[in-house]
Amino acid sequence: MASLAQQFAGLICPPLSSSRLTERAATFSKPKRAANSVVTAQAVAISNVHTKERHKLKELFEEAYERCRTAPLEGVSFTLEDFHAALDAYDFNSEIGTRVKGTVFMTDNNGAFVDITAKSSAYLPVQEASIHKIKRVEEAGIVPGMREEFVIIGENEIDDSLILSLRSIHYELAWERCRQLQAEDAIVKGKVVGGNRGGVVAVVEGLRGFVPFSQISSKSSAEELLDKELPLKFVDVDEEQSRLVLSNRKAMADSQAQLGIGSVVTGTVQSLKPYGAFIDIGGINGLLHVSQISHDRVSDISTVLQPGDTLKVMILSHDRERGRVSLSTKKLEPTPGDMIRNPKLVFEKAEEMARTFRQRIAQAEAMARADMLRFQPESGLNLSSDGISGPNISDLPAEGLDLSDVPPADESDGHGTPEEESD
Repeated sequence: MASLAQQFAGLICPPLSSSRLTERAATFSKPKRAANSVVTAQAVAISNVHTKERHKLKELFEEAYERCRTAPLEGVSFTLEDFHAALDAYDFNSEIGTRVKGTVFMTDNNGAFVDITAKSSAYLPVQEASIHKIKRVEEAGIVPGMREEFVIIGENEIDDSLILSLRSIHYELAWERCRQLQAEDAIVKGKVVGGNRGGVVAVVEGLRGFVPFSQISSKSSAEELLDKELPLKFVDVDEEQSRLVLSNRKAMADSQAQLGIGSVVTGTVQSLKPYGAFIDIGGINGLLHVSQISHDRVSDISTVLQPGDTLKVMILSHDRERGRVSLSTKKLEPTPGDMIRNPKLVFEKAEEMARTFRQRIAQAEAMARADMLRFQPESGLNLSSDGISGPNISDLPAEGLDLSDVPPADESDGHGTPEEESD
């Protein structure tokens, strides 16, 4: 160890020269100065750009200020008049009776909340949602998102919200519809909902109309007619007096006038009896006797028909005095028994079979008249191969008729018919 220390002690390191240190320092200091100069140049460039942008923005602001001060509406398409017009268009009128457009955005058990673009929301109570009695607004098709026209009927003093109604609008439309149906002399169906000593109350187009007993074709009481539908015609439609008078007798008279023997009508089975089925044909009850259901024997009517069934029947007879109508599906069968095996085919061929039936009836009547003439030659009619042609004795002159004095059919002078004038 001692020898090692002595060896180290003997070592002499030469001193560093100042010139070498100076060279090294110079070597490290030169790049730093170059880098600093580059950064400075970049900063100056950025500063110049920002200065130019600030000057440019300043010029733009000054120009805009001067334009606003001297000509504020130059180049503007939306003028001051347009602005006032827009305010008038969106000016909300909350007076009672005003109609407004609104969108339902929420419903509850008592009604619906409606956005009508007013300062406060509006509310539609369930009793004002429909002309009919409903328990929830959804029954009238009122759901969130529905847009409709409402009428303002009041204001809630608690929260200043408006109260809306659809019922008032529906009533106006219903009266208009009744006036139109009266002008058309149309037959409508009305459900009897009440009555008194003078008649019954029936609902037509959502309105309650009165049908006097003198205008009801049957001798039924109000209790017997309750909840039944009657064919009705309008007698008096007065919205101002809120008076709607209807007639069942007029409707029945028009319906019965259309019940020609051999015509095909559509009816609904009302009830079944051991002897037949009662069919409703436009408010008139007709009897489809068990013997007139099919050419094949029907032992149990319920195997062929059920109450509520819709079917086509042919009119066999019509007793207007008694109000009885006899019906048949048997005459409409393409082949015997089709009404039991394939009633759909019977209804498809109904008009065709009825037409054939009427032709057979017409031929039979013509033959009956011909037979009658053979035994009554004094009737003055002549029977030839073409049918009944006219009288046996002719009063025509031998030279024929002079047609020069007969006026044209389309130039009547209004003083009477040609027959009256010749008399």
